[in-house]
Amino acid sequence: MAMLDNDKQVKKDERERTLTERCPELQMSGLSLQDLQNLCKELHQKIDVVDEERYDINAKVVKNDREIQDLSQKIFELKGKMKRPNLRRVRVSADAMLGALLGAKVKESVDFKANLKTVKKEEEKKEEVTDWRKNVDAMSGMEGRKKLFDAGQ
Repeated sequence: MAMLDNDKQVKKDERERTLTERCPELQMSGLSLQDLQNLCKELHQKIDVVDEERYDINAKVVKNDREIQDLSQKIFELKGKMKRPNLRRVRVSADAMLGALLGAKVKESVDFKANLKTVKKEEEKKEEVTDWRKNVDAMSGMEGRKKLFDAGQ
């Protein structure tokens, strides 16, 4: 652990030393308003230059990442491709195909229509259509609703 702490301290000292060399402290005391404005303009110009460089480097990194991804994809495709032989068209009758699929079980020709199941259709029950006007009086009130309820069960 002591080595890690020493390495951290060395890196921290080196960083501080590099920063003091590259970015000296600003001496703003005793400067006039015009000098301060000029200093701000110079700093803004330096910031713009650094931002442009950062943007250019970022664009290069993105471009290189895409290129690396494309090349790795091409390598993967080249390694993984198996050469497939060209398939030939084979003419086979239905009986021969069934014989190949089902094995030696079926030797005679199969009649598909004979093996189909027959389905009986159930006729729908038709309700009797009566004139609704005749039952209006009989179905009115609670008695009529009770009749409908009893008829439903």
